[in-house]
Amino acid sequence: MRPGDVIQTKRDRGVLSPEQIGAFVSAASRLDGSGWEKYHLTALLMAIYLNGMVPDETAALTAAMANSGKRLDLSDLDGPKVDKHSTGGVGDKTSLILGPLAAACGVVVPMMSGRGLGHSGGTLDKLEAIPGFRVNLSEAELRAALRKVGLGMIGQTADVAPADKMLYALRDVTSTVESVPLITASILSKKLSEGISGLVMDVKCGAGAFMKTREQARALADSIVKVGTANGLRMSALITAMDVPLGRYVGNGLEVIESIETLKGNGPPDLTDLSVALAARMVRLAGLAPDDGSAEKQVRSALSSGTGLEVLRRCIEQQGGDPGVIDDYARLPSTDAITAVTADRAGYVVSMNAEKVGVAVRLLGGGRDRAEDAIDPAVGVIVRAKPGEHVGTKHVVFEVHHRGGPRLGAALDLLKESFAIGDAPPGSEPLVLEQVA
Repeated sequence: MRPGDVIQTKRDRGVLSPEQIGAFVSAASRLDGSGWEKYHLTALLMAIYLNGMVPDETAALTAAMANSGKRLDLSDLDGPKVDKHSTGGVGDKTSLILGPLAAACGVVVPMMSGRGLGHSGGTLDKLEAIPGFRVNLSEAELRAALRKVGLGMIGQTADVAPADKMLYALRDVTSTVESVPLITASILSKKLSEGISGLVMDVKCGAGAFMKTREQARALADSIVKVGTANGLRMSALITAMDVPLGRYVGNGLEVIESIETLKGNGPPDLTDLSVALAARMVRLAGLAPDDGSAEKQVRSALSSGTGLEVLRRCIEQQGGDPGVIDDYARLPSTDAITAVTADRAGYVVSMNAEKVGVAVRLLGGGRDRAEDAIDPAVGVIVRAKPGEHVGTKHVVFEVHHRGGPRLGAALDLLKESFAIGDAPPGSEPLVLEQVA
């Protein structure tokens, strides 16, 4: 099958056949003399970016990418297997909360997560802020964690969806990342490889999200639900607001603290409510509750009883981490220097730009400019005043945990630009904007 013919089909707005898609994905898995070169792959990626794909094409692309590597078979483990995936945001630490809560309700949660890049934090980086915590588990170790704890939190292994690694790297350098079918296939190919039967999606929307508008978020949520369903998954998606950081702590070690506090029942309302809503969807998709209301009751019981917290403790211990962090936050990385960003007038915080907060944390060393960059798990920002809250002159809006350095000034300047003070409180916005399935 000539690469040029496949590219021409999509260039001319045609529909690719499963065979054409298979040839493309096979080449992305291994350039093995079949006639495909990287420039062919990038040309087809750009054609898909410009002309899109119909749902059947996206479903075929997703399946082919999942089948390009190893797919776990967890059928020998008792219990329904369900995961959750977020498209990424600032302060989005829900995985550390909902995973234990869902597992406490009887869901088996094989959670394959990613690292942060740009202004968005990554679950693996948060977990690795816990001393000793291992995210690179073998299949046998993952099975042991799922059997003993009901929860395993890992990174993508080398043999899972290898085509996605090549295609994502090419998309990243050819300005073809923001394509709904390509995002859909990238996310779902990895999730299909986990051996799950259900998936809950949290599609972020707003200034701190990759999908800035409701229309973009809805298009992605619809695509993921349709394509996941076509590939045999039970699906549900929430579109949630990401204009303001979720919770109050931003930065890897700080977010571990807020996650633990939330499981202790002390979390901020937005973080608690979203974590509970997503975990309840997981319980419902697992078939452990007939509707969202009864599922939420189970999840809130796991929260109030402390069973969710104990699952996190056991997960940390099972994966080599220090479970003592649950009771002693001094065991987590910390900084000696703290600087306050204050309000210059009295009034109400009327807006806050989550993306600028996320970029500021990256500048402090808590995020990455490139995938290979190391991060500092101790640095970050605590939001002391969120939109709708009243502040006085010199009231602390951001508490900045840092180690100094040449980029501190830029981070502080960005934080000063990220919020506005007004004379009246802003109108309240719902956290869950839409539900899809």
